[in-house]
Amino acid sequence: MFATRVTPFGSNRVAVILAILAAAALFVLAPRHASASHSGTPGLAVSATCDNESAVPGDSVSCRVRVSNTGGTELTGLFLLHYPYETDRPTPDYAGYPPLHLGDLATHESLILFTSYTLTADDLPGPLVQTFGADSDQTDEVWAYATTPLLASTGAATASALRSATVAELQANAEAFEYTVGTPGGSITYSTIGAPLTLNLALSNDSSSSSILGYLFEGLTETSWLNNQVEPSLAESWEHSDDGLTWTFHLRRDVTWHDGQPFTARDVDFTFNRIIYNDDIPTGTRASFTFRVFDAEAAEWREERMNVTTIDDYTVRFVLPVSFAPFLRSMGTAIYPRHILEPHVDDGTFNSTWGIETDPAEIIGTGPFTIETLETDERIVLRRNPNYWLTDSAGNRLPYLERVEYAVVPDFAAELARFRAGDADAHGVLGEEFAILDPLQEAENFTLFSRGPGFGSTFLTFNLNPGSDSESGEPFLAPEKLRWFENTRFRQAVAHAVDKAAIIRDIQHGLGYPQWAFVSPAAGDFHNPDVQRYEYDIEKANAILDGLGWMDRDGDGVREDYAGNNITFTMATNAGNDVRARILEIIRNGLAQIGVQADVEVIDFGEIVQQLTSTYDWESILIGFGGSTEPHFSSVLWHSSESLHLWNPNQSEPATTWEAEIDSLFTRGSQELDREERVVHYHRAQEIAAENVPVIYTAHSERLSAVRNVFGNLTPTLFGIWDIRYVYRTDL
Repeated sequence: MFATRVTPFGSNRVAVILAILAAAALFVLAPRHASASHSGTPGLAVSATCDNESAVPGDSVSCRVRVSNTGGTELTGLFLLHYPYETDRPTPDYAGYPPLHLGDLATHESLILFTSYTLTADDLPGPLVQTFGADSDQTDEVWAYATTPLLASTGAATASALRSATVAELQANAEAFEYTVGTPGGSITYSTIGAPLTLNLALSNDSSSSSILGYLFEGLTETSWLNNQVEPSLAESWEHSDDGLTWTFHLRRDVTWHDGQPFTARDVDFTFNRIIYNDDIPTGTRASFTFRVFDAEAAEWREERMNVTTIDDYTVRFVLPVSFAPFLRSMGTAIYPRHILEPHVDDGTFNSTWGIETDPAEIIGTGPFTIETLETDERIVLRRNPNYWLTDSAGNRLPYLERVEYAVVPDFAAELARFRAGDADAHGVLGEEFAILDPLQEAENFTLFSRGPGFGSTFLTFNLNPGSDSESGEPFLAPEKLRWFENTRFRQAVAHAVDKAAIIRDIQHGLGYPQWAFVSPAAGDFHNPDVQRYEYDIEKANAILDGLGWMDRDGDGVREDYAGNNITFTMATNAGNDVRARILEIIRNGLAQIGVQADVEVIDFGEIVQQLTSTYDWESILIGFGGSTEPHFSSVLWHSSESLHLWNPNQSEPATTWEAEIDSLFTRGSQELDREERVVHYHRAQEIAAENVPVIYTAHSERLSAVRNVFGNLTPTLFGIWDIRYVYRTDL
């Protein structure tokens, strides 16, 4: 057996090769993808999976082993042990393989190893199982193991390993990085399954729209992709009062809109007072600038807004009603052109302005690119803004690239095919694609970058909206289904039926992390690792439903509620996202084992957005939500009054006591300036969310990217791999 330990940044960087001497192994025929995991001591976990079907001499067996540090301290002197019999720990004279030295594992770091072995006639017949164990040389011994059957593979297997980059490694990259003066010209090409649904960024509720429009619009500040620090953008400097409530921003004087008109403080004033604070405009941005102040006399919270005032053409002042910890970071929100959009606000047509059918030339921002071509569901071409304000160290005007191009494709398979064919320069890698792409890095001239768990999440949520359609009077949801979904015990039973290990094993191919809390481990201390967990446990899920009195009385395999209604509903997700569709199949199979019938429906993404934000006529949906290092920015999902509080949006008063408590914690967390106290608030909010499971999480993906080796000014960090304004082609 051989294992190759690859640095986080691909085989064309320095790699350390460690080999284990091969010894005869015994394999067993067992169900495909059998796996097991065990953690003997908190802080260390091992899981293993061995794949595929046939078992004859000459077949190749491949196993995937993950060793994870789930604790709060670094594990040093870690070894992987591999031996062909089942035991819970090795003895001094065990007849196993020599150990593979893994080195150290930092907090929340994982090492994934892919191993292979070719069967000989002496190996068969079995049956014996394999045990993979990890041991640390800490003073207090740390040990964990996994036992799994081994199966033979009909295909060739390549021995490889992927180590998730540690926080220290990624921070070191950022500290060592220096921009070089690049060569202007050329383009970068991507593929995407999602076309924009609107060209009005203020109204955007989807990442497909905001990711494209993010090239066109900027805020007063920006957050560095290197170190996550807030930096000047359209504002070149600022100061604040001693109490932190009054902020004065001094704007750049060399910024123009794409049509040549000057950018001034009046655009900032207009953006906040006429768009963000306009109740007739359904913008999700308002959530970040709605401040909740406790009225001691009335013993209730009231909402207030900040005062935004133009001092002169290049000075604008913000007066906050209360302290606001993420204020500077939130000032990265986009600023819009007053001279273009004010007439539409005045006449009430803003909500239909800059729709998807609008001529792209009419979309005016200050950003580094404009939209040159927009062919819905085919391609998007962004063209360099020749008058962009930012310059490099030599005084050259940025960006370097002439174009950024996106090809819209039907599914993830088409994205991979275009990258393999050389028609795309960068590709977001799925877990299942790693084993395909890893051995091809040199031959196909690209590098794989790994940066640990993603900030975003994928979850199943149920419609808890008790409202009715204003025209027909029909309820958004059948009353019996609303009763099921409102039952916390039911949601907990569903959570126990979600096999996260199968999602990570079969869909992410080991390159994933089970998610339990709404803040990702990538966010550091804001992540709460100790929330309630719903391990895959069909027996417990069945016991919960039995306790509710929902039984399968007619023997058809589907439970009925106390009124005799079959427990059946629809789970929807968006077309083109094969990963989500496959996750739903795993969830559906788990639910079938507890007597719940869930039918999978795949529909257009635009229709899902419409259902979640307008018609509310849905039952359950598997959807994604972005994340960041600042938990307050997820208040648009978690605060009960917000439009993206998906399960029951726009509540005038919290519908439940737990939602009211989360509302309060988000408010206090945003107003607390002491970081340790902020962590306490957001940790508690994560605990309450986990206890009540309005959303049922699946797994974080490993952040994997493949980039063609023809670009300069990039390095993997915790927060990105480049600033697109500085990226340049090295092959011109």
